[in-house]
This record gives sequence, C-alpha cells and structure tokens, in this order.
Amino acid sequence: MRRAITAGVTALFVTLLALPATAQFKPIRVDQTPPMDSKENYVDWMKANRGESEKWLTQRWNRYVAAVRVGDIKTDKMKRAFLLTPREVFAAGNPPVKERGYEHAFLDMGYGVTMSGPHLQSRMTDVLDVKRGDRVLEIGTGSGTQSAYLAQLTDQVYTIEIIAPLAERTRGVYDKAIAAGYEELKVIKTKQADGYYGWPEAGPFDKIIVTCGIDHIPPPLLQQLKPGGVMVIPVGPPGAQRVLKVVKQVAADGNITVTREDIYGGRIVPFVPFTKLVDGEVKGTHNR
Repeated sequence: MRRAITAGVTALFVTLLALPATAQFKPIRVDQTPPMDSKENYVDWMKANRGESEKWLTQRWNRYVAAVRVGDIKTDKMKRAFLLTPREVFAAGNPPVKERGYEHAFLDMGYGVTMSGPHLQSRMTDVLDVKRGDRVLEIGTGSGTQSAYLAQLTDQVYTIEIIAPLAERTRGVYDKAIAAGYEELKVIKTKQADGYYGWPEAGPFDKIIVTCGIDHIPPPLLQQLKPGGVMVIPVGPPGAQRVLKVVKQVAADGNITVTREDIYGGRIVPFVPFTKLVDGEVKGTHNR
C-alpha cells in the first residue's frame, strides 16, 4: 500500500509539470464558439482567444475532422466541446503517452486504466445528448478527459474513480488546468469510491456515462437515473462489450421500462473492467 501511495504522489508531481508554471490560458465563455469552417481560422481564433499552441490545436483539428467524417461527432454542441477540450493536458498525466493524446487508440494511463480514444469518447458523449443544466454522473474518472468534454456541455458534472492514487492524480490535473485558465473544469466534482453504487447524495441524474465494462447494468445507477434519463454504458463479457444507450421511462402507474440501443450497431468494443472495492482495496470486478 505504501508503494502504491508513493507511486501516486510521484505521478501527481509529474502531472503537475505537464502545464508550464508560466502557462496562462484564457477562459472561454459558454457563448463563444471557435470557427469550424477551416483549420486556419480555427487555429488563429484559438490562439487569439485561448492562447494555446499551434502544435496541439493542429492535432486537435485533424482528429476532429476525422471524427466528424466517420460520424463519431454529429451535433454542433459536441463539435464545440471537442474543439475546446485539451486532450494533451490529460494525456500528460502519464509521461510515456503525453505526446499521444489525439491518437485513435486506447492509451495506458497506469494503474491498469486506459484513456479511451477521441472517437469513442466523442460518440459516447454525443449520444448522451447532454443539455446545459443537466446533472451528469461519470463512472470511471480515469485520465479526466471524459468529464472535461462534459464540462463543456453542462455546469453539473460528477465523476467517481475507484483507484485512490489515480483519483488524486486526476484531481491534481483538473486543479492545475483550472489555475492555468481552463475555468470550465471548475464544474467537475470528484469522488474516490466504488462507482457501482453511484453517488446517491448528488442524484438523481439526468445522464450517466460509464467508462468501464460490465456484464449488466448496475441497479443502483439505474435507480439514480431520472425518468426520461439516458445512460451510456459498455455491457458484455470481459473485453467484449457493446456500448449501449439506455433510456429509463417511468409510467403513470410507476412501472419502469428500459430501452437499449447499441450505439455501434453490434460492434464489440473492449473496455477495462468495472472493478469493486473489498475492505477498502480494489479487488475483483462487479461482473456476475
């Protein structure tokens, strides 16, 4: 346990170095949207209004174009969220992959956790259809990227991470980024806990997104989802999940119905397992 804590503190220290001490980025208001007509206009606008580097802006734009082309990003609000989210800041949480934040790949973030690729995160977020003012719960904070997208869409984001040193490290990433000018991340509330049981004192939630694989929909999460609410969750056997859009409806007589839609039309997507806490330690999974 001491070794794990030491590793977490060391990783946190390295993470806080990901943003230069002198970096100061300009906050973006909710009524501001960067140009989407060309890379040149986007990069120029972001450099002037956000203060980010052309290196990362170019990579972000190129990945954005690819994600739009294949249908992983469809709505204007998700386009804006993608173009304003600095994946490089979150990839830097694990130095071996710090230059790879815009790759179409799962990146190793340490602690047995991966940072999902930009296409997958974009599709899951877009399908969730988050509206301004929605209360959204994420299960599996990981690198912090998914909640960063959510923070561009609503001012009520709650995220749970089960691995204590990873939760600490990612909270440090958020705080450092906020201090550097990414003020939209202030809306993210974090908690270290077993996400299977949700965050009942903060619910109910309009939307829930799960970023780890499990072979069933956790009943506590379904209970904390509002009537008419949407959950996006990878469901299936280990390493072979299908990403489902789950909609909860409650009839006048109190009967609950749940509809499921595979957002990839049957394509299998492997996720890290939905782990559980046993006597305060991460042991095993919540698969049946």
